[in-house]
Amino acid sequence: MSKVKTKFVCQNCGYSSPRWTGKCPECGNWNTFVEEIIETDKRKLTKSSSTKSRFVDLKLISEIKDTTESRTKIGIEELDRVLGGGIVSGSVILIGGDPGIGKSTLMLQIADKLKTQKILYVSGEESAMQIKMRCERLNYKLENFYILSETDLEIISSVIENDKPDLVVIDSIQTVYRPEIESSPGTISQLRESTAYLIKIAKSSGIPMFIVGHITKDGSIAGPKVIEHMVDVVLQFEGERTHFYRILRAIKNRFGSTNEIGIFEMTDVGLREVLNPSEVFLSQRNYGASGCVISSAIEGTRPILIEVQALVTSTSYGFPQRTAMGFDYKRLNILIAVLEKKLGLFLNKYDIFLNIAGGVKIEEPAIDLAAAMCMYSSFKDIPIDSETVILGEVGLAGEIRTISNVEKRINEASKLGFKRIIVPKNNLKNVNIGKYKIDVTGVEKIKDVVEILI
Repeated sequence: MSKVKTKFVCQNCGYSSPRWTGKCPECGNWNTFVEEIIETDKRKLTKSSSTKSRFVDLKLISEIKDTTESRTKIGIEELDRVLGGGIVSGSVILIGGDPGIGKSTLMLQIADKLKTQKILYVSGEESAMQIKMRCERLNYKLENFYILSETDLEIISSVIENDKPDLVVIDSIQTVYRPEIESSPGTISQLRESTAYLIKIAKSSGIPMFIVGHITKDGSIAGPKVIEHMVDVVLQFEGERTHFYRILRAIKNRFGSTNEIGIFEMTDVGLREVLNPSEVFLSQRNYGASGCVISSAIEGTRPILIEVQALVTSTSYGFPQRTAMGFDYKRLNILIAVLEKKLGLFLNKYDIFLNIAGGVKIEEPAIDLAAAMCMYSSFKDIPIDSETVILGEVGLAGEIRTISNVEKRINEASKLGFKRIIVPKNNLKNVNIGKYKIDVTGVEKIKDVVEILI
């Protein structure tokens, strides 16, 4: 009988070590090493010598026949847009998100839309009765919907081979395992090999698969990065459980663009599509209040009007607080420095809180100017016109730099009835201002914006 050997593998990056260590020398994370058993049975590792001499089918690209990829429309417009037009046959889609964010609910909603197709739902976390109770609570009347509460991949693959469903959902990848690998489910080796096995089934049978994955504390999908490289599509379900809105973002998509997002609202009967997010995010905005400014962000290929809020108040501590919700903390500190240097504000004795209303996270610099004007308005306690939209990236010299997709943003503000929009002056070189029903004003310096607004 062969001796069992073990190794320690980092659960974040996959680095292996013969002994346990506190800090991973590869990725630098602490306490991520888990002991795994090394396969020592040489009979399982032997390869047939015939594979070395088998025929390799080389094809010239010009000789390959043109084929169009077959897509299946789900019927959920926001999800279809993110996927690039629907589900491609044989594709493997990995979806991750926080616990309770709505991943399983979205999977059941897909099954509800595809009533005519045969769907196999493999659950390693809930029993069949629990899934049925959830469907009844959400008022989903599923027909060709089969539930398999199993974690053994050999059993799962045999069911797929015998029943031949049109769509397979694995919930979740961290619970399934391959019995020939002796490590426990959820480890690096099990996640990697289980994902590879499911991809092989999907590609050989042409059956599309949705794989639900857990995420780590920093928001990335749990397991080695190689899993995201193996699958065709990686979707991230974002949002706070205390907020109603959820954002489905494409991190990777072999069949479409990664610039698209889908916005949903969590309700008592499941996820509801938000087809006009600008109206939703502005539905509760403050009129005539200081520290509130409307700006526009590009999420995917469409503009979204958002409300930026700031509160500047005297600090009661020796070191003032700087808090940002939905906005980059480092950019907040840069904007504070620009306000102090270029506008003469003394903010070193004030706490500053900046928030993007609605629970969304904005990363692009086009809302810098709106954030700066929010802080200026709150500091002076002077409200800014609520019918004005402010756009622009703020440079360290106080200049307003150009932004992308300015015409889309102007058109969105015009459609929603705003009277004026402030944009970088350099953006107006190739824009026909006359075709819009909104006053478009170009600015070069942050001082110019203060003179216009206040």
